[in-house]
Amino acid sequence: MLRTEINELLTQTGPGTPMGELFRRYWQPVLLAEELPENDCPPVRVKVLSERLIAIRDSEGRYGLMDEFCAHRGVSLWFGRNEEGGLRCPYHGWKYDYTGQAIEVPSEPETSNFCANVKLKSYPLIKLGDVLWAYLGDPDKQPPLPEWEFVTVPEGQAFTSKRLQECNWLQALEGGIDSSHVTFLHSGSLDNDPLFKGSKGNAYNKGDLKPFFEVVDYEGGLLIGARRNAEEGHYYWRVTPWVLPNFTMVPPRADHPVHGHFWVPIDDENCWAWSFDYHPARRLTETEVAAMRAGMGVHSANDENYRPLARKENDYLMDREAQRRGETYSGIKGIALQDSSLQESMGPVVDRTKERLVATDAGIIKARQKLRKAALALAEEGTEPVGNRAQDQKVRSVAVVLPADQPFVEGIGEAMIAKPGVPQTTV
Repeated sequence: MLRTEINELLTQTGPGTPMGELFRRYWQPVLLAEELPENDCPPVRVKVLSERLIAIRDSEGRYGLMDEFCAHRGVSLWFGRNEEGGLRCPYHGWKYDYTGQAIEVPSEPETSNFCANVKLKSYPLIKLGDVLWAYLGDPDKQPPLPEWEFVTVPEGQAFTSKRLQECNWLQALEGGIDSSHVTFLHSGSLDNDPLFKGSKGNAYNKGDLKPFFEVVDYEGGLLIGARRNAEEGHYYWRVTPWVLPNFTMVPPRADHPVHGHFWVPIDDENCWAWSFDYHPARRLTETEVAAMRAGMGVHSANDENYRPLARKENDYLMDREAQRRGETYSGIKGIALQDSSLQESMGPVVDRTKERLVATDAGIIKARQKLRKAALALAEEGTEPVGNRAQDQKVRSVAVVLPADQPFVEGIGEAMIAKPGVPQTTV
């Protein structure tokens, strides 16, 4: 269990908090590129790390992310007119460029330099892959652009989605690095979901309900190995990389695309669950993309605001009869919603003083320790966190069968290193 003060340190990410400052040292996904589809399109509200912001794409295609509220009287610029190289407040006509700099204040004389002294708080916003990424930290400490493999593969080899999750980011992340629940919660989906079925690893998952966990430090975060029995004298290993602070990758199954997540805090009680699929060696098929859009694999079927259609208000469309028949273990359809339903059921911020952890929670325990250490080192000593280098981000998950006497780190060798065009290591 965690003491209350440690739980608060890990879960609170607003401005000025230790964990909030840690998050602000990384590029974070904040919008899908489809949300700003063309020049001068309507602005989009963005709430991230408890800051209310507005995003625009101006007449020249430049992306901007700035304070949501006009510097004049505090009007939300979501109502603004995005046109002719800037965003104009409809109340009194103040206009801002994509950096948040005021460029027109109609009430002021033409000879006035008033505009030069008015600038909204703003952050860099860039497009990589099908995602818009923002950096909210100290400009002097801005890291290199992200190099995650899913945003660097050729066009047509990746798909990204996001969904609202109504709980704190940490309990969502902890689900992403907890491989032991797959045997139970997702058991009905392994052989039915088109993005999972057909893998020999599924039989290992269902045949061994007591995985052994080994957690290994690596410079960007942790490698979390879940070991299950395979053929005589061999183990089936599923190795999940976690990169600080909020990136996880699901070990692959057969030749299906590789899945992964970012868990991005909106505020202390809500987060965006970003889910990606990609294949390093081929284009995604039309059937695969259609399944992803329909909410299969790690994705969900959402409304126009990226809220899952099956959610808290409708009890996630739970089907007790399907649960009894064994079609779904929890009665909820879809791997993404199976996870989020239970994580949201814990409440907005779970009380970790009441939990009782076991050996299979080793990855969660070590991730909490590493997050706390990184946040305090940054706050107290100015130590820059890990996870921003290219070698930290060019990482893969691995599924492999190894001899029983071979350590998984030795057995996977360079399989966890992303190499362009080289297929994933999978079972």
